[in-house]
Amino acid sequence: MSESSRQGQGGFPRRDAEGRIVALGDLLGISLAGLVIGLLALLLFDWGFATVGAGDFGRANGWLAIILPAWLYWEDFRAWEFGAARVVAALAAAGLAVVGGLVVAGLADGLPPLLGGGLGAAAFTVVYAVVWFTGVHWLARRTG
Repeated sequence: MSESSRQGQGGFPRRDAEGRIVALGDLLGISLAGLVIGLLALLLFDWGFATVGAGDFGRANGWLAIILPAWLYWEDFRAWEFGAARVVAALAAAGLAVVGGLVVAGLADGLPPLLGGGLGAAAFTVVYAVVWFTGVHWLARRTG
């Protein structure tokens, strides 16, 4: 499918002919939307389990909310051709995102796990998206 016909479809996130996301704003927007959906699903499940007496409300692990953003990042990783640029960018993004998420979750230590983990997952999502997108584009230009 050509670039013009793919963009003419008006899909979100916008992708190029190879299926790669073309704008950082699109990657951030769709990954944060996935994070919110994941948090809402966790909130619903946690409330349901607390209602039937299977635990206290707020005790679910908020880190589970990164499932949808991680899936999006995996699909974008697969869309890039095999090479060092995508591997190095993914490893750097994962390392920095884990550290950033753990720092934020550590600062939210007194909060319930659902909220503290959710904040850590949000930091992970933003850091990974920014580092991955800028890194893979920069490295791809450098390596050809």
